[in-house]
Amino acid sequence: MTRSPKILVFDSGLGGLTVFSEIAKIRPNAEFVYCADDAGFPYGSWGEPELAARILAVMAAQIDEHEPDIVVIACNTASTLALPQLRARWPGVLFVGTVPAIKPAAAMSRTKLISVLATPGTVARDYTQKLIQEFAGGCAVTLVGSKHLAKLAESAIHGEEIADGAIASEIASCFVQRDGARTDVIVLACTHYPLLQESFARLAPWPVDWIDSAPAIARRADQVLVENLGPDAPNGDAPRRRAIFTSGAAPSESLAATLTRYGLPAA
Repeated sequence: MTRSPKILVFDSGLGGLTVFSEIAKIRPNAEFVYCADDAGFPYGSWGEPELAARILAVMAAQIDEHEPDIVVIACNTASTLALPQLRARWPGVLFVGTVPAIKPAAAMSRTKLISVLATPGTVARDYTQKLIQEFAGGCAVTLVGSKHLAKLAESAIHGEEIADGAIASEIASCFVQRDGARTDVIVLACTHYPLLQESFARLAPWPVDWIDSAPAIARRADQVLVENLGPDAPNGDAPRRRAIFTSGAAPSESLAATLTRYGLPAA
């Protein structure tokens, strides 16, 4: 490439910052637009047809305005629901999605008791069941659909204090004991959840491996860019990065400070 790529990272809220930060490590020269659909958050409150229509409408506006080289859907719910439709609608745009990291979890587990901590929508989706059938046939998989964790993570990154009890009750079902064995791997199947990973580890009844898919998503995005556009090409200018909120609301002072730490001034 004669220029750095423009990367659009999309999420229902701020969970996608976990993915953005990993991509930025690999592609420090890229131009980034981070789009948080805060006007539609949380996605768990939507019916599937309505949510798919919303995702396509928001994406249409963002693609028309920013003309990205690649769109990273940093949201399990949006990816498992709408990724095929997005690729069909914009065949000239590269898309990378986010799906539950069930395959590496099954390979990593020693007890073969793994849990997938996700949103209710991701837990219920056929796509998740197919991943389990294909990659985790030798494991007992516990699916835990949390109704509140994404909201708790969103509140935390806005600078609000979150009670330990609220987090502990949401992750409790992930920990299973069976025939002397215990869950040893938990998949964080929502990009919001790694924002609370330190609390998860502290509140867990026993140590487990937590799988955050963000590094793998970043590697995949880089691979797709290399295959289609070539390696990153620095142009000598400071990379342009900004965050956009579909509500149009200005971020609070604490959130603005967080975005600045991520290198993402709000537009």
